[in-house]
Amino acid sequence: MANPQNYDNQPLEQLKTSALDRRLSIAKASLNIGRRWATNSAFGLFKSKEEKALQKQAFMREQAQYLVDELGKLKGSVVKIGQMLALYGEHFLPPEITEALQTLNSQTTAFSWSIIESALRTELGDTIHEFDIDHTPIGTASLSQVHRAVHKATGEQVVFKVQYPNIADAVDSDLDLFRQLLKVTNVVPQTRQLDAWFEEIRDLLHHEVNYLLEADTTELFFQRFVGDSRYVVPRILKAYSTDRLLCMTYEDGVSILDEQVFVLPQERRNAIGQASIEIMLREIFEWGDMQTDPNFGNYLIRLAQKPNTQQPDTQLDQLVLLDFGAIRQFDDNLLLIARNLLLAGFFHDRGKMRQAIEQAGEHFEFFANLSDSVKNDMVELCLLASEPFSLPSRNPTIPPNVLDVHGNYIWAQSDLHNRVIKLASKSATSKSFSVPPKELMFISRKFIGAYTFMTVLDARTKAHDLMATFTSEDWA
Repeated sequence: MANPQNYDNQPLEQLKTSALDRRLSIAKASLNIGRRWATNSAFGLFKSKEEKALQKQAFMREQAQYLVDELGKLKGSVVKIGQMLALYGEHFLPPEITEALQTLNSQTTAFSWSIIESALRTELGDTIHEFDIDHTPIGTASLSQVHRAVHKATGEQVVFKVQYPNIADAVDSDLDLFRQLLKVTNVVPQTRQLDAWFEEIRDLLHHEVNYLLEADTTELFFQRFVGDSRYVVPRILKAYSTDRLLCMTYEDGVSILDEQVFVLPQERRNAIGQASIEIMLREIFEWGDMQTDPNFGNYLIRLAQKPNTQQPDTQLDQLVLLDFGAIRQFDDNLLLIARNLLLAGFFHDRGKMRQAIEQAGEHFEFFANLSDSVKNDMVELCLLASEPFSLPSRNPTIPPNVLDVHGNYIWAQSDLHNRVIKLASKSATSKSFSVPPKELMFISRKFIGAYTFMTVLDARTKAHDLMATFTSEDWA
């Protein structure tokens, strides 16, 4: 959830929530895009092939930005759809589109207190008077806004995650409108893969706007971490929660980008990183469900308190886990594939990695249709991508500068992301891949987000020690 800032720092006083209003806005944008496309084509009739290519690229970038600007005005699920496509659409959307869609995350205009108060009164009824609610939000997003509050009787600090009015009812129509807008741009192939992705987004959105489901998921993770002082999960106050409003305890912490985190001793940053990786592995090997939104805003770091006479020394930095609306449950077949790929990477075993890819073909057409050469390329790519989880004693390809004297993986020096991209671009993999299964893309994005988190944190971890708890040498 982003900070409540916008270009002019003025809160929005109204939201286009009716289907008619939103259709008119999209129709206007579609008409303008169509006109621009026709004009651009006319001006390119007498240009060379190279000039046309450059013109098309520049025009695409301009159109993409116009698209994003129009989406940002609507907020709601249309913006959320754009954000999801920015995360997962790299395999079927032009780069100009995905780059522009990524800027939707910065469009965080807050709504006025009058709109939010009306929504709170609708959901809370008379119990709204039990709270002193801060009128200024501490976070805004495409679907909701978060306000801090104090329970008058107990003094307990809570937050209200307030869904914007009528947003849930607009999910299906917004999806159809977004599809229409992409079609008008004439740059996105209308394929079965695209249809499948939109249906996936539809399911995810309907799940995300149901806050009672999110409340249940939050409570599930709260129970999972009971007794583990490395983690903090908000406690749900169900008496004040509905399917459109979530009430939970306020949990303080600082962003991973905060200067206080940057100056932490190396050992403390290492511990935070190790705790983060452990969650990801437990999601795959134990729980079967995963936080699929790799957003820094979903994590805070609660720094250990210094010892003094008034407050006991906690001795431990903690990961504060927020926003469980994007938790996704994976089926056993997918989990088995993910586990086998990780285990093959752990032992740095080419044969096992190839076997894991072959087994994946039994459940996913994408893998079954890969040629032998592409499968071999994929083996090397997966081995490289799993480098932080591999046993140093089994992986001679780890660059020497990536491991410290204690055997910790130095994320900030690994340059892993660039090495993976470079390898993919040189191999037949980059030319032969079709759109991967959406489920694997969710997991892939999760790992990319985790790797970025580790790099920014400048952590040094022993992920292979964690992997060892989920396997044995007998597997190799």
